[in-house]
Amino acid sequence: MKIAIVNDVSMVVEILRRVLAEWPEHQLLWVAQDGAQAVELCAWQLPDLILMDIVMPGMDGVEATRRIMQQTPCPILIVTADIGACADKVYQALGHGALDAVDTPALSGSDWRQGSAVLMEKIDRIGRMERKSAQSSVARPKIEPRRTPLAPTVSDKLVAIGASAGGPGALATILRTLPDTFPAAIVIVQHIDPGFAGGMAGWLQQQSGLAVKVAQEGDRPQRGTVLMAGTNQHLLFRSRDSLGYVPESPEDVYHPSIDVFFNSVVRQWRGQAVGVLLTGMGRDGAAGLKAIRDAGYHTIAQDRESSSVYGMPKAAAALDAATEILPIANIAKALVSQFT
Repeated sequence: MKIAIVNDVSMVVEILRRVLAEWPEHQLLWVAQDGAQAVELCAWQLPDLILMDIVMPGMDGVEATRRIMQQTPCPILIVTADIGACADKVYQALGHGALDAVDTPALSGSDWRQGSAVLMEKIDRIGRMERKSAQSSVARPKIEPRRTPLAPTVSDKLVAIGASAGGPGALATILRTLPDTFPAAIVIVQHIDPGFAGGMAGWLQQQSGLAVKVAQEGDRPQRGTVLMAGTNQHLLFRSRDSLGYVPESPEDVYHPSIDVFFNSVVRQWRGQAVGVLLTGMGRDGAAGLKAIRDAGYHTIAQDRESSSVYGMPKAAAALDAATEILPIANIAKALVSQFT
């Protein structure tokens, strides 16, 4: 891949150069010292991936990410000295379309090797997502749902949501607009590093009157509760009223998989349901949303204009998987209307 670096600290730029130099299949395209310069350089020569710092003088990484994803969209990986110290800005950048975040590798010693390996693993995963998104996908065969009574301890109304790049911001928009009395359970699969899942659940909780938490093995969807996938393993319905995790396979590109989750809804869920596919790179969730619609449930895909990355919703639209295609600002209202 052709990779760009956006960072104002010369030592950090050198560290990232050293990491990339160990992987000859990657090429350093250009280096920008602040967000404004990065926006200009993207208009001149668009990279396959940007390693974006979050804290910089002038235009920071949050605003640079927002402008790049609006004007010249491309994959962005946040690489910053201390993610924990600027967590709110990291979630804002993820909300604008950044794909992931990682701490800058240390300069030397064992920490250098470990940090370098973590960074390159994330770069490799983004590269595989890009290749996967360029491939055609085949819709999965129709799965007939089994209609039997729902266990009385579980909500009989479900919103199943899948999201990737730009998802945090889209999810926040939906959750802050839903009323505190929303009658359905909500389960979310968001492509995000497991290290950020707990923090993101807390961040989303601040946006909403609904309870938001990371899903645990055996959790049951409850009215007014938002459960979010919290590991690289695939979240799914193990039974008609219980969630669980299954290990991903080495060839899986998406962790956790929205398709796996959506198809488990079709197989296991017994009540009313709405499937929602939001902004994201690639095609994950498109075939699963199609399966949900084929099973007779209502489905919604985010529209092009409001998507930070119009990959997954575009793939869903191509499969005729969405009953409705809506801007993000209208999705909460549509969900309320489905359950009244």
